[in-house]
Order: sequence, then C-alpha cells, then structure tokens
Amino acid sequence: MRVALHTRVRADRVEEYEAAHREVPEELTDAIRAAGVSEWTIWRSGTDLFHALEVDDYAAMIAALGRLPVNIAWQVRMAGLLDVAHDYSAEGAEASLPVVWQL
Repeated sequence: MRVALHTRVRADRVEEYEAAHREVPEELTDAIRAAGVSEWTIWRSGTDLFHALEVDDYAAMIAALGRLPVNIAWQVRMAGLLDVAHDYSAEGAEASLPVVWQL
C-alpha cells in the first residue's frame, strides 16, 4: 500500500534534521524493512516534510516499529528537531494523508 504523511521540522533545526537522515542507523533501516516497508522517501519544502511510503500494512508497521528500542531512540532524537512528528501510537495508523486525486 502507498501511504503519504506530513510532518514539520523546526525552522532552526533543518540542517540538523537533514544531517541526521544522512546517518540513519542501519539497525533502524533493517527494522523498517522487516516491518514491511519497501520504500520511504521524504521531501522537504521549507519546514514541511512530506513522506511517501510503500508498505505491506501501515498499521502493522506502526505497531512493530513503535515498540522497538532503536525506533524509540530515533523518535526521541526527532522530537527535538520537529514541530510535528510522526505518530507511532495506535491512532497514528490513521494519520496518513487521504488521496484527493491521482492520475
């Protein structure tokens, strides 16, 4: 399934956010793949971040990653950089952007 998300980086932390994503821990990328994600791309426009994921089951991915120590540590790191963070709670599985139009 294709999922789109929107988060927002703090204006004073853009460079730090981008630097962090140049060094995502391999343990985390392995866990993301194991949770069924085949692709995850993030685009930035100003402070707005747009994520596009190809994932087998988004709710299952949220549940699997939400309890992993490597992801919990990453989310703590991201929390200091973001105004709007990715939601790994059960409600987060419903937080994707709805499709309005597709060609």
